[in-house]
Amino acid sequence: MEQQKLPNVTIIIVLSIIGYLCCCFAGIPGILFGGIAFMLALKDEKKYKASPEDYSNYSQLKTAKILAIVALAIGVLYFAYTFFQISQMGGWEGYMEKVQEMSEQWQ
Repeated sequence: MEQQKLPNVTIIIVLSIIGYLCCCFAGIPGILFGGIAFMLALKDEKKYKASPEDYSNYSQLKTAKILAIVALAIGVLYFAYTFFQISQMGGWEGYMEKVQEMSEQWQ
């Protein structure tokens, strides 16, 4: 029987890379894309463990899973950093006041 490739490996890699690129937007897109990629990786890993002789690209899946974990971790860290910065400015109201001051300064 000919070995197949796990179906979601390329999608996981693409979502992980998008998660890296989007981490600078308060971390939320990085968390979203990294989380989806990680869930797909877990799903494919279960599929592989059920019948390992049927699939040939498990090493690519492991790499994709690591990429997803790193993208998810960076997103979570950036989100925590953003939350910390907003709380240091006095909460959401203090943050909005600072934004208002900056926008008035540029006008």
